[in-house]
This record gives sequence, C-alpha cells and structure tokens, in this order.
Amino acid sequence: MVKETAYYDILGVKPNATADEIKKAYRKLALKYHPDKNPEEPEKFKLISQAYEVLSDPKKRDIYNEGGEEAIKGGGTGGDFHNPFDIFDMFFGGGSGRRGQRGPSKGKNVVHQLQVSLEDLYNGATRKLALSKNVICDKCEGRGGKEGAVQKCTTCRGTGMQIRIHQLGPGMVQQIQTVCSECSGKGESINPKLRCKHCQGKKVIRERKILEVHIDKGMKDGENIRFAGEGDQEPGLEAGDIVIVLDEKSHEVFKRRDFDLVMTMQLDLVECLCGFHRTITTLDNRTLVITAIPGEIIKPNDIKCVMNEGMPMHRNPFEKGRLIIKFDVKFPEKIKVEQVPSLEKVLPTRKEPIIPDGAEEHDLVEFNPSEYEQQRRREVYDDDDDDDMPGGQRVQCASH
Repeated sequence: MVKETAYYDILGVKPNATADEIKKAYRKLALKYHPDKNPEEPEKFKLISQAYEVLSDPKKRDIYNEGGEEAIKGGGTGGDFHNPFDIFDMFFGGGSGRRGQRGPSKGKNVVHQLQVSLEDLYNGATRKLALSKNVICDKCEGRGGKEGAVQKCTTCRGTGMQIRIHQLGPGMVQQIQTVCSECSGKGESINPKLRCKHCQGKKVIRERKILEVHIDKGMKDGENIRFAGEGDQEPGLEAGDIVIVLDEKSHEVFKRRDFDLVMTMQLDLVECLCGFHRTITTLDNRTLVITAIPGEIIKPNDIKCVMNEGMPMHRNPFEKGRLIIKFDVKFPEKIKVEQVPSLEKVLPTRKEPIIPDGAEEHDLVEFNPSEYEQQRRREVYDDDDDDDMPGGQRVQCASH
C-alpha cells in the first residue's frame, strides 16, 4: 500500500510498477514534453522529472510510498530536486554542454524517438529518418551580417538581461531580472541594413538531413543510437549529437523478456492428454515444430521452453535466449452423456465419497458476480430497515 499515488499518476504507471516500466514511462513522457518540442507546458516536463527522480531511486521510492510527497520534501532526503534538464541528459547519455563542462563548449543534443518492431530488433534493420536541424549560414559564416554588423546591445550592455526596480513601499524596493526585450537575451543587435538576407540575421538556417539508422540484431527497447556532431549547429559552439532512442512496439504473439521470447499457446483438452504437434512461425519466418508425445500430460499454466530460439544476443547474434511457452488449456463446454462411460474407462478412477445419513443434496448453478453483489446490497438495506423498526432490538445507552 502507498500513501499517495501522484508521482505514479504523473508517469502513468501503477504503484507496483517495475524499475523498467518506470524508465520506459519517463522516456516517452520526457521526449513528448521536453520544452524543445513542447514549449507550452514547461511545468509538465518539470513534474515528470521530479516523479522519475523519486521513483527511480529505491530509497526515495520507499520513503514516498510510506509518507508521500511531504516526506520527500521535508525528510532530509533530497527534497531539493535536480535540474530536469540534467536528469534528461543523464538518462539519454548526457553531454548537452550547457552547464559548465570542460573543454570546448558544446551545443545541446537533439533526441528523437524511433518506433521499431520486434522483428526489427530480432533481424536487424536499416531505417531512414528525415530530420531538420540548424546549420551555420554559409553566406555570412555565422556572423548574422556583414563585417561590423553585429554590435553590443546598448539596452542590456551585452548581458542579455535587464534589471528592473519596483517600489514596494517607503524604503522598500524589489529587483526583478528579466530577459532583455531589445535583443531577446542575445546581448547583441544587428544593423538592419547590414543584416544577412539569407538567414535574416539568425546566423543559422534550417536544413533537411537524412540519417540512416542501423539497428543491430538483439538491440533493446530504450537503447540509444548516437550520431556524434550531427545536432544543431551554433556559432562558437561544437555541434551536439543526434540521439535516436528505440521504442519497441508490442507484438501480437511474442513478448520480450531480456533475451527470452515469451508466448502463450492454447491447447484443446485432447492435445493436453494425448499429445500434439504444433507449429510456431518465428520472427525471421522460419517454422518450428514442437511435439508433446502421447502420455505426456500438459496441465493448465505449464511452462516449457525451446532453447536457442529466443532473441539474439547484441553483438553476438549467433547466441540466442530461450523461447518460453506458457500453455492455456481450452476445456470443452459440454460432453455427451453417452461418452461418459468411455471416458471413465481411460481416465484415473474417481473416488466415491462416503455420504452420511441425512445429508442434503444440491445442484451446482452458474455463479454470477454482479447478481451476488446485488443480493448483498439488498441484505444490507434490509438490515438497516430492521434496525429502524419499532420492534427492533437496537439498544442505546441512556444519557444522564
């Protein structure tokens, strides 16, 4: 039991979600609500990061489950949350270069999610992805205009910020720092007459880029494929990376569990008792024949496996996991009465109960859960009505 479910609700997972489910939920939501793609909802991105920061840490998750958000913020357990962009960068391989990293400054990474099928991850695939990115304008070489066109903003003196003072009362003032409205925080302005006509003074232009994404056999959901230096370009900065995050689509037959493939096979009762031959089409379109010999009983929820028919190991595709088969037994709705003696001859002998004198006989009927609940409610109402009757047996304490 958990005290609050707000963080679970933000990520869209259940309170008993596994660490992998929490990771996958964060990945999808963080990509969807990142301010670069969804600038209208910056607060949503912050809440997603906070929820993941708590639920991905086993100690913080235990504290949250027991005491809720109040325990996290007030219990000395790191109530001061990390910067949501730092969490995003760490999750997707880091390196945006915005926060004091050594060496040449680097532009931010661009992260894209790519949906792939289980067949793609099994067989390997090459997908072409069309993206738009910023590249330095070749006409002005990233200056924004001709030589001398760029000048320091006189309004903010090149800082990109303005400080405004508000009088709150006698002897009381408040300083508010805002982005400079004149240069939009750039700290510089460009003479309109000398502005580059190709990029309109923006120093960069948008360019369409086609990337070939090679998906190796055995890669996993959430794995990153990085294109170094292919991110947005910006004057004075080393170009960031393009990070492709694989998003595995669900499969109608198989479910992946690490390097194993799991499936459910429904058998008829005769197959469970008398053996069977069944075929399975693999993810690379081979046909496997599995056999249960006569006399080998398959029970409901039995689990068997086929070795070396699961997912290929990444970078070692000749080694594979297991194909795990869970059996579900389909029982017949009814059998003919005249068939019962024949079945009794081949099935194990049933035990006859000892019935004492005076025992009551009853027939079995179908159980209807909703009908049972309605009956319970009627009984509760009837009990309440009896308590209110003049002849009821309810006893009240006398007050003096």
